[in-house]
Amino acid sequence: MAITKIHPIKSTLNLAFAYILDPEKTDGKLLADSYACGYETADLEFKFTKDLSKGSSPNLAHHLIQAFEPGETTPEEAHEIGMKLAEEVLGGKYEFVLTTHIDKGHIHNHLIFNAVSFEEHNHYHSTPPKYYAIRKASDKLCEQYGLSVIRNAKGKGKSYIEHTAAKQGTSWKAKLKSVVDLNISIAKDFDDFISLMEASGYAVKRQNKNISFCTDGRERYMRSKTLGADYTVEAIKERIAGRPKSLKQPRINKRISLIIDIQNSIKAQESKGFEHWAKIQNLKQSAMTLNFLSEHNIDSYEELEQEAEKIHKEFDSLSEQIKGIENKINSHNLLIKNIETYKRLKPVMEQYKKAKDKEKFAEKHRAEIILFEAALNELKGAKYPPIKQLKEELSELKKDKSALYEEYKKAKTKAKEIDTVKSNVDMILGASNRLSPEKSAFLS
Repeated sequence: MAITKIHPIKSTLNLAFAYILDPEKTDGKLLADSYACGYETADLEFKFTKDLSKGSSPNLAHHLIQAFEPGETTPEEAHEIGMKLAEEVLGGKYEFVLTTHIDKGHIHNHLIFNAVSFEEHNHYHSTPPKYYAIRKASDKLCEQYGLSVIRNAKGKGKSYIEHTAAKQGTSWKAKLKSVVDLNISIAKDFDDFISLMEASGYAVKRQNKNISFCTDGRERYMRSKTLGADYTVEAIKERIAGRPKSLKQPRINKRISLIIDIQNSIKAQESKGFEHWAKIQNLKQSAMTLNFLSEHNIDSYEELEQEAEKIHKEFDSLSEQIKGIENKINSHNLLIKNIETYKRLKPVMEQYKKAKDKEKFAEKHRAEIILFEAALNELKGAKYPPIKQLKEELSELKKDKSALYEEYKKAKTKAKEIDTVKSNVDMILGASNRLSPEKSAFLS
């Protein structure tokens, strides 16, 4: 499990780097990595890129923290996860420094990345959708590495603040939900529920179709519907009556969806109405599953497995091709960055060589000299094609990636569909642990 939080850095960038690169926290900097910059000169390289930016912003960088549950992972694995997260959310377009701290009870990553892309010199704008994408990517990586993932009611990973509040028991909202859930489970009707809430120490305000709660120490009431779809007045009444939670029922679409395991469904056990709805839904999905098999001329379970394997191979092949192109794009971006830095600062070095007081000149132009030498070191004297050619190649690579990505999306949909069909067939046949020669008989 990993909890994430992000905030902008508007000043003292060098101090932020000094903190995350502390040798005592990073095992002598063994748990430190950088991309498109040197972690010892990152503040200078960030500024150099930002000076070329389009538009203006007070942000120098963004600081993302990814904290893991104590005992769930190792420092090396956490660092590997952090690098993969940085690669996914930044797309190889931003310089960054990643460190893994091991000085506290929980292992956590610090990722500081430039507020400006070195590829197109655009600013990174931290928005809620982008943050949710980071959380989703972090959760996905945790699942891939066998770590637990915390989910909230909407299926999104919890933010750092939400998790801390819930863990420490300081969330008034979490406590209110707990009390509401308890009183719903024992209330005879809605009026009885109101009485139970008042007996639990909550002031209750009823306004038309809304209901609000408040306790001592709070000045403002909180509407129940802000707790989620299960906490509107209508939903509370339905839950008390034992009817299905209409707002929580899955939306029916034209695509095949998974058959519901009614026997092990808590919802079905709590609500006869939901159980009835699920049975009807399962009949529809079973029919759609069998139609799929017929349309694709799949007559046996073995053919189904072969089709699934074929589709997944196509999907994996496209994924590898896209990764290969992304690696070439990143290599071109880095090469272009270093060549442009080298050319832009070469006049400064020529002036330095001609300067009578080299020590004074070096002190005045310290940042430029460091950046020039860093770029020169990355180029390592190798021959490289003209910038114009590199940019044309980069443009073609991006076009290839876009075309492949359209195929990738279609393959992903097909892979998800065949997995759903196979899961439904397994369910129809009586769960995967009892699959046997009956498979062929069922599908023949």
